[in-house]
Amino acid sequence: MIDFRSDTVTQPSKAMRDVMHNAPVGDDVYGDDPSVNQLESYACERFNFDAALYCSSGTQANLLALMAHCERGDEYICGQNAHNYKFEGGGAAVLGSIQPQPIENEKDGSLCFNKIAAAIKPDDSHFANTRLLSLENTIGGKVLPLEYLVQARDFVNTHNLALHLDGARAFNAAVELNVDITAITKHFDSVSICLSKGLGAPIGSLLLGSQELIHKARRWRKVLGGGMRQAGMLAAAGQYALENNVTRLSDDHANARYLANKLNELNGFSVDMSNTTNMVYASYSGGTNISKIANELAQKGILISPSKQLRLVTHLDITREDIDTFLNALSAHI
Repeated sequence: MIDFRSDTVTQPSKAMRDVMHNAPVGDDVYGDDPSVNQLESYACERFNFDAALYCSSGTQANLLALMAHCERGDEYICGQNAHNYKFEGGGAAVLGSIQPQPIENEKDGSLCFNKIAAAIKPDDSHFANTRLLSLENTIGGKVLPLEYLVQARDFVNTHNLALHLDGARAFNAAVELNVDITAITKHFDSVSICLSKGLGAPIGSLLLGSQELIHKARRWRKVLGGGMRQAGMLAAAGQYALENNVTRLSDDHANARYLANKLNELNGFSVDMSNTTNMVYASYSGGTNISKIANELAQKGILISPSKQLRLVTHLDITREDIDTFLNALSAHI
């Protein structure tokens, strides 16, 4: 199966499965799982944060961050296209009683600081208390520049806000910028890092922050049903991913550029070439219905998500040969 739907579809390698099989385990709710403890300790050192929490998903990690930063009736500001606003079930509002204030994303994925400033609520009982600015990097596959992150830190300091990073694909940003991940994460009060996308672990995300914030998030994780028991096998996969699968993300980026260039040569396709990481966005104006094309490709073992704007994602289970196979099959159906 050649699957372009998302980098969440990656499969653990044999080496990762061997590490999982041999991982020592305990009861993580009691703090007794040595593999979870090792991952959290490793993450603190790797990302230069005081504390870390292993979570079941990126959605959970982001929600815990919001609930740890904000109280009931507070507000967080984020992008209109932010995952923790648009694609995570409204969890902050539903479960945390936290009001989202979305701001339209600029074309490069950033948020305009003037628009953010205008959205910050005054200290008045009529309004929610604005507590947090949440950014996402990468967002839609686009990398936020390091200079922008410096400006974001200065902005929240000026306006007395906390700053959270949805870093589901932060390593993609770091690899594309050719910097260590800490060059990105050092600007934030909290960071979520997904282990199960391009890094290839089967499950799990990390939440990083201060001791106080992670203590509060750990309690909320239990309340939300996220307290895991013998989770060490999963945590061991996450640590393997961090130690072995970061630098190879550049292969995914190169494959995405190759795919974008080749797809742009096909009749009916127009590709947004501004993306620089592992996502290709293409518009299709051909005569054949894109859903019909997707069904025909699926019969050949090639999966895409049909939509008005087609998103194709490269990852560790997509090779250059897979891309050529997809392009040849696609050419036969358009």
